[in-house]
Amino acid sequence: MIDGVATDPSNTSSPHGEAKPRRVRRTRMTGAERRQQLLEIGRTLFAAKGFEGTSVEEIAAKAGVSKPVVYEHFGGKEGLYAVVVDREMRRLLDMVTSSLTAGHPRELLEQAAFALLDYIEEYTDGFRILVRDSPIPQSTGTFASLISDIATQVEDILGREFKNRGFDPKLAPLYAQALVGMVALTGQWWLDVRRPKKAEVAAHLVNLSWHGLDGLEAKPYLIGRRKA
Repeated sequence: MIDGVATDPSNTSSPHGEAKPRRVRRTRMTGAERRQQLLEIGRTLFAAKGFEGTSVEEIAAKAGVSKPVVYEHFGGKEGLYAVVVDREMRRLLDMVTSSLTAGHPRELLEQAAFALLDYIEEYTDGFRILVRDSPIPQSTGTFASLISDIATQVEDILGREFKNRGFDPKLAPLYAQALVGMVALTGQWWLDVRRPKKAEVAAHLVNLSWHGLDGLEAKPYLIGRRKA
């Protein structure tokens, strides 16, 4: 092998009997494989540098292709970013919704908390992308809209529980947004500190939310002077 190029020992046409370098053909990627490669590279760069800090040139260079290839698959950096965000949103939503299998409301809260923390731990780059403010107006979604989608799943659970306790089920959406928002913001904090351990974080989240719900007042009131 000469400078990383494979040689054929039987090829001794050189006067000194040295083998001539033989070019090794690269395996050509299919369109689907190339698209997947660009998505993975874009995902890594967007997570590390953000949308503004990532260029089409860098994406193309990392993939070993020219800029027109990126434009051919995604129409530009904006298109690639939108697809990356959409995939991560669907992945997280699927993880949360598929985790809600228990019958007891407290265990459902545990499952929802674990699902978000699992996603943060396993798909850290994706979560970093989602929690950034999207710079693309026509992007397929934002972290706020994703949290709203997840809250809708929790809303049904709270609605049934409220009805059983004699509370107004119309308030379930408000409480669902509050609970999911609490878990999501805690997840953003835990993303960087990674302490305490995941199970302990989930336990404390459920402790606060469940015991808060357990002592819920049917008609909460304000004790301060301001009433409106």
